[in-house]
Amino acid sequence: MDSGLNIRADRDLDFVALGAVVHRLDPGVIPFRKATECQIHVSGGEFNCAANLADCFGMRTAIVTAMVDYPIGDLIAERVRAMGVKGVYKRFAHDGVRGPNMAAVYSDRGHGVRPPVVFYNRANEAAASLQPGDFDWAQVFARGVGWFHSGGIFASLSATTPALIIEGMRAAREAGAMVSFDLNYRQKLWTASGGGGGSVETLTRIVEHVDVLVGNEEDLQRGLGIAGPETRAASALDPDNFIAMIERVVARFPRIRVVATTLRDVQSVNRHRWSAVAWVNGRTSVAPTIELDVLDRVGGGDGFAAGFFYGLLTGEPPEDALKLGWAHGALLTTFPGDTTMATLEQVRALAGGASARIQR
Repeated sequence: MDSGLNIRADRDLDFVALGAVVHRLDPGVIPFRKATECQIHVSGGEFNCAANLADCFGMRTAIVTAMVDYPIGDLIAERVRAMGVKGVYKRFAHDGVRGPNMAAVYSDRGHGVRPPVVFYNRANEAAASLQPGDFDWAQVFARGVGWFHSGGIFASLSATTPALIIEGMRAAREAGAMVSFDLNYRQKLWTASGGGGGSVETLTRIVEHVDVLVGNEEDLQRGLGIAGPETRAASALDPDNFIAMIERVVARFPRIRVVATTLRDVQSVNRHRWSAVAWVNGRTSVAPTIELDVLDRVGGGDGFAAGFFYGLLTGEPPEDALKLGWAHGALLTTFPGDTTMATLEQVRALAGGASARIQR
């Protein structure tokens, strides 16, 4: 059984994402207050999906975003190119002192019982000033597009970014594309900016235009105000809580045809139990549960989304698309940084039940 999504086949671009691209400073297991050096990862929930789909899955992808003409922007643009993603930019000049800036995210990895800590410097962020009219969507989609994606982090940045997301979604729908949205609810960002109104009101306006929704139980509750089940499942890996909420999601947003999330039981920073669940056109699938030895958890959810989207884009049955997302998200946690270093062969092998025995 295929997904029944009827994704446009005559397309020049498989996947177009709209969002902010940032650079993440990563001191590894050292907390920032004691750090002496950092790795720099280029990231952003929407970009991560585009990068994963291009680099691992061989898809033609683009990121629509702000770009500042200064050395940090040059670094980010180089990484976008290196991952095989087409950059569609509104360019900003830097004044040499205050910006506008490409946002910085600070995130150590934690270790064992010490959790990772994430904080931001998004002051005078160029992406937050993006607004409707900044991009020529007809030109972006002129040669065909299969899928359009954005997310809740970008929506939270300012009063104008939600309206830009909706503008892009409407244009994508007119171009025949599937439209997806990852709720990615981040309380710090919504508290700091308000995102053009309350998070529930803002995200509700966006999700009314969505075919495919990604978000866990907390995202649905805090981002959309969807009530959770009266009876709680005994385990974080039990999909019953999430499945019970899907009916409420679809009743409120009848356009939605797909809802998916990862399931994660964090036993320590470096040991997770991992699964996933998806509802596609009324049919629910649940991925296996595996034990993960985690190197860097940041980007695992985007890794899941990318693999799942790839399966749907290529006509895989829903349960197989879910396994591809589950496998790719699991593999992504074994690499440093926010984007993939996996190969499609590795993803398919894990999705098919391969072990971690040495490959000779």
